[in-house]
Amino acid sequence: MSPAERLLDFDQAMALFDPVLGLEVHVELNTRSKMFCGCSTAFGAEPNSQTCPVCLGLPGSLPVLNRRAVESAVRIGLALNCSIAQWCRFARKNYFYPDMPKDFQTSQYDEPICQGGQVTVEVSGQPYLIEIERAHMEEDAGKLVHVGVTGRIQGADHSLLDYNRAGVPLIEIVTKPVTGTGAQAPQVARAYVAYLRDLLRGLGVSDVRMEQGSLRCDANVSLMPKGASQLGTRTETKNVNSLRSIERALRYEIRRQAAVLVDGGRVKQETRHWHEDVGLTSPGRSKEQAEDYRYFPEPDLAPIAPSPEWVERLRRDLPEAPDQRVARLRLEWGFSEAEMRDVTGGGALDRVAQTVAAGATPTAARKWWTTELARWANQAGVELDDVPMTPDQVAEVQALIDRGVINDKLARRVFEAVLAGQGAPDEVVRSLGLAVVSDGAALSQAVQRAIAAQPEAAQSIRQGKVQAVGALIGQVMKDLRGQADAATVRQLILDELT
Repeated sequence: MSPAERLLDFDQAMALFDPVLGLEVHVELNTRSKMFCGCSTAFGAEPNSQTCPVCLGLPGSLPVLNRRAVESAVRIGLALNCSIAQWCRFARKNYFYPDMPKDFQTSQYDEPICQGGQVTVEVSGQPYLIEIERAHMEEDAGKLVHVGVTGRIQGADHSLLDYNRAGVPLIEIVTKPVTGTGAQAPQVARAYVAYLRDLLRGLGVSDVRMEQGSLRCDANVSLMPKGASQLGTRTETKNVNSLRSIERALRYEIRRQAAVLVDGGRVKQETRHWHEDVGLTSPGRSKEQAEDYRYFPEPDLAPIAPSPEWVERLRRDLPEAPDQRVARLRLEWGFSEAEMRDVTGGGALDRVAQTVAAGATPTAARKWWTTELARWANQAGVELDDVPMTPDQVAEVQALIDRGVINDKLARRVFEAVLAGQGAPDEVVRSLGLAVVSDGAALSQAVQRAIAAQPEAAQSIRQGKVQAVGALIGQVMKDLRGQADAATVRQLILDELT
């Protein structure tokens, strides 16, 4: 990895330049077999155990197109408001790379199956239109496993090849240049990929697990001086595999490019690698010279001609769009626009919905996912989907509160223990003795000790200054390690002193 590069303050960069985004999202489809052969696509199998002559490109092997992959591509295009080609075909993209066993990738070039769509995403209450250039079908490459201390290509002793992923169906969704986002550019990119993740999950075409590589983003960005109309030179940060990393990588690149331009330098058109551990990008390969992939039509596959009737049938069967779902749930849950933005902006919508389905109220589900669990995710540097606590468990904690077994303060200790792997919520309450003290004698004794410890507060209450009860409640809660119901304690104090 190259030495750290100079960065300009982000606000300074935004005062001088306008960012332009370009996002290329690769989606692995969840078909049971690969794009052109019958090999399994199951994740995590023994390396090179899911291969055959077709996906290895052995002489004499012939591909057969996966119909389910074409159907998924059309459904994705329709959900993105694209036009669906009445006739298109595959092409060979020729290049040598060790994880591409055929020395070419079967993709689509000038005749993609989907073109010209658009979606709208919202950041801080502001809508942003994202125009889609195209969505095309292709096959995934294999996987390089770099052996060394870091697990990355930089500093690796050697690399191993796993061809299980070679031939897995991919859809690549490419935006047109995204302008007008200003200082919100990193957040807009994150919101767009989050929108795609929710849309694709709703369509049921992919498991969209970014940590497993089934949803990957190549994030392009360039800077234009304020008032200019000519696009700047872009860089492409490859295979960013989390929503948080998309935002951080783009923010870093904007600051880095701004420093280069302010210092009178020239931004190099190149790929960049994102390093999550240290929060910076490093140079990959130069893209300043146009690469000639020698595209030509794939001779072993017939053209694709989706019938208008089939396309319309797929359109009628599309599920609810993410923005429609948000609007519906906001009404069902009774949330204000600000409360719903809190949920969607934090990536908590699915988790809140699942927690509500498990029995919690919408308000309780929102509270826990946007506070306690969001804080844990932020400290751990992961997305909410990767928090080691299920919606069912969150609903179980809330049920314990509703039954009076624990209170909100004790619930936070339960969350901490569950997240630390100490067991299910009810097990944690039993093993750590976190249940609220409900024994009347124990509560009365604690109240008496609090009155004795704070006679001035007790006297104030006797004189009608009821607001002083807070001090005594605090004393009782401290005495009982928070394991008491505050409302019950308050009533006991007032019964004693008034």
